[in-house]
Amino acid sequence: MQEEVILLLGSNSGRRIRRLQGGIAALAGGMEVGRVSRIYAGEPSGRANQPWYLNVAVRGETALAPETLLHFVKRIEAGSGRKSGPRWGPRELDIDIILMGSRVVSEEHLVIPHPLMSVRRFCLAPVAEIAPEAHVPPGGRTVRDLLGDCRDPLEVTPI
Repeated sequence: MQEEVILLLGSNSGRRIRRLQGGIAALAGGMEVGRVSRIYAGEPSGRANQPWYLNVAVRGETALAPETLLHFVKRIEAGSGRKSGPRWGPRELDIDIILMGSRVVSEEHLVIPHPLMSVRRFCLAPVAEIAPEAHVPPGGRTVRDLLGDCRDPLEVTPI
């Protein structure tokens, strides 16, 4: 059974656009890629003195279970050259599971919906472009509503 999934890809190291494009292409190995947002440039969150991130949201469908999807995107990250580093540090490619249908997952290593999405403009802006009416469980607020209420002061702009 297919389930809607929304992912956020980000890169702020090396050839960022090429890494995003490669990540999107690799997603086809585990999901049907539907809509893809424009690329957004945003100030880094959580750690200063690093290049701005480029982010893109992807909406599609997958038959993968949440755990399997997580392992799948981690393999894509590793294949792009991602190395372990400090939390919120530079990333060759980062892929986050933002929403997965109406699922709520709360495991030590996997939380869906993404727990910080509502306070991160760099996440909400591209997701709102491709899924503004998506309901975020629990509570069911839309992505558009969350973006309208977001108080994140960091600059985010489509490029």
